[in-house]
Amino acid sequence: MRATEVERVELASYHLKGVAYSWFEMWEDSREEESPPARWSEFANAFIDHFLHAETKEDCAVEFETLKQGSRNVWEYHMEFVRLSKYAILMMPTMEVRVRRFVQGLSPLVINEAATTALNSDMNYGRMVSFAQATEARKLKLKMEWEISSRARSTGNLGDSFRGGRSALRGGSSGPSQSYAQSSASSPPSGHDQQ
Repeated sequence: MRATEVERVELASYHLKGVAYSWFEMWEDSREEESPPARWSEFANAFIDHFLHAETKEDCAVEFETLKQGSRNVWEYHMEFVRLSKYAILMMPTMEVRVRRFVQGLSPLVINEAATTALNSDMNYGRMVSFAQATEARKLKLKMEWEISSRARSTGNLGDSFRGGRSALRGGSSGPSQSYAQSSASSPPSGHDQQ
């Protein structure tokens, strides 16, 4: 057990007041005398079980079942996944099931590569989140670069028309549409010198 988990329970217990602190003392006393210090997950689950209404827990479990990444980035989806997953612990008895459920909710941008990677037996939840974040970042960068190059290509073709590369524009006029510039290139010159 990591010391940080024990420290988190102790820190949280210092912040409890009134009924919550009384509950903590009773909970701590109810644990076996020789049991190791409470882990954070054990404390958090016991606290939620005691103070959260059954209807709220059920609503959160249903929300978890239908959770999708949607317009969130992978990190935001992960944070919501973690927040809601504690209400659906029984739905994910193993790490493999947890990873598979996370992947099922990913956006179309990331899901194919993540699903393939999830087949790796060494894949745990933390690695999957990192992999999905890296895949999302890479694909968004590629998409942005493609959009910039597409705009540059379309602007570049129009720019050739203004520079006289493929058209019969005269006198450095600016403003004709690309279709006008292209049709001018195929019409006979009208006595003005081409640039």
